[in-house]
Amino acid sequence: MLWNTFKVAVLLAPIVDAADKGFVPLVKKRIDWNNIPYKVDTDVGLARGAQLGYNICNATTEGPKSLCQTAYINSLDDFCIWAPPEPGQTVGDIEGEMVAWCSKPGHGTRVMPEGTLTGVQLTRTPDYIQVVGFMNQTKIDMVHGDAGGEMDPHGADLRGNPLGGILFSNSFTGSYEQVIEWHNFNGNDYFCLKACDPSRPNGPQMCQHIYDTQGCGFNAPSNAKDGVFESCAGDSQNPPGVGPPVVPKSSQCSQFKSTDIYGGGTTVPIPGASTMTFSATPTAEIVKPTTSGSTSGTKSGASASTPTETGGAAGKMGVSTGALTLLGVGSLFIFSL
Repeated sequence: MLWNTFKVAVLLAPIVDAADKGFVPLVKKRIDWNNIPYKVDTDVGLARGAQLGYNICNATTEGPKSLCQTAYINSLDDFCIWAPPEPGQTVGDIEGEMVAWCSKPGHGTRVMPEGTLTGVQLTRTPDYIQVVGFMNQTKIDMVHGDAGGEMDPHGADLRGNPLGGILFSNSFTGSYEQVIEWHNFNGNDYFCLKACDPSRPNGPQMCQHIYDTQGCGFNAPSNAKDGVFESCAGDSQNPPGVGPPVVPKSSQCSQFKSTDIYGGGTTVPIPGASTMTFSATPTAEIVKPTTSGSTSGTKSGASASTPTETGGAAGKMGVSTGALTLLGVGSLFIFSL
């Protein structure tokens, strides 16, 4: 019992400490697309250190070394997922430091190399937009055979995974708006990213973040097929954890050649969005302000200490108990948020 009490105190300490300093959880931060800060996470002195990358991203930051942590999901030809900034570490070890890898240039991020995506289904439903697909994960610096894990705007310390990682979409209204609730699972050459419509009240339920060991089949069931690239309308799934996972019905599916949409210049319309006028990503270069000291307390390969593992690590089994998650470690049990 003494050991359990000690572990609870250790796990809760960063959160209590953060609250004392006026800490704002990532999911509570509201970011205007025209006024994105250089770094969304500006907290200092916390257990996982500083945000690795930055959120103002443009032509000056785009490329294979980009540390952009602003991601997008707009259409079949235009979306990003979170992946490592450097090869050699598993998702569970580096989820707090993930950077945006996008399917096309123009967002100031890293761009997925040719051949990364081998099959993708985009589905637009009344409650969310999601991409699910197959990939060669080593092309985006993931370890071969890594079963992966979950990224979301929560995390055990409420700073998100990655720290400061934000997501935008123009698929709901035609203009870019921040997606508040989302989840992204990557691993075993498979991925899914679901972005819940911020105008809908059920975002926290549809984009649950507590089933981090269950993967895409549970959290984002779909009809994605390797070798097929299609954009569909669809029904919304049952919220993860409500009944068995069932692939929802899809319709209005249009298929494309990967060479046409990834590097070929074809823009894929969103089913049901033909009346929208879409905003474009700004092209003006924004000079990043200089910062003193290291840009991150958690950068992979840096002298800073390794970040503490959070709730999205692959292989960690959790049982939901309301606001807490009970984690089994051998014959011991500890609590984490």
